[in-house]
Amino acid sequence: MTNLEIWLLAIGLAMDCFAISIASGIILKRVRLRPMLTMAFFFGLFQGLMPLLGWRFANAFSSMIESFDHWIAFFILAFLGGRMIVESFKEEDCRHEYDPTRLKVILALAVATSIDALAVGISFALLGFRQLSDVLPSIGIIGLVSFVLTLAGLVIGIRFGCGIARKLRAELWGGIILVLIGVKILIEHLFFG
Repeated sequence: MTNLEIWLLAIGLAMDCFAISIASGIILKRVRLRPMLTMAFFFGLFQGLMPLLGWRFANAFSSMIESFDHWIAFFILAFLGGRMIVESFKEEDCRHEYDPTRLKVILALAVATSIDALAVGISFALLGFRQLSDVLPSIGIIGLVSFVLTLAGLVIGIRFGCGIARKLRAELWGGIILVLIGVKILIEHLFFG
């Protein structure tokens, strides 16, 4: 994967964090630095750790599926992206009944938004990331982008409320990015591999 693809992948993965943080910002109503930084930290941490766990798991058996690994990577990214695209068209009420300042809530949201990143970590192993040094820059970028977009989402939610969340269509764009990266991987392996 190129650096641009890794940055786009990180943005695609962080769109769930961004959408949840907008909703959390709407609930917060005003800038509260400590809970905002806590949420951004844990979202970035889990978005970075999950690909590492997925990569570690898949790296153990990647040699057994080498001949069709590009198909698996494609299906993982296409499924995740497709699911995000479908979710983006569902009507959702902006009022949420949770407290984004509680650590338990933040951790639950961080895990929930990072499950997709676990699958992306599996695709890293399938794409030939064999050494920890191969995967560390990617997971660092994913964590950083998630941290920044979480903070941005919180500020946007506080500042603009519900109306902006619908207009940005973060999940739609994140899903499109993931599907396009999956298609590119498949085309490269089938025609240029």
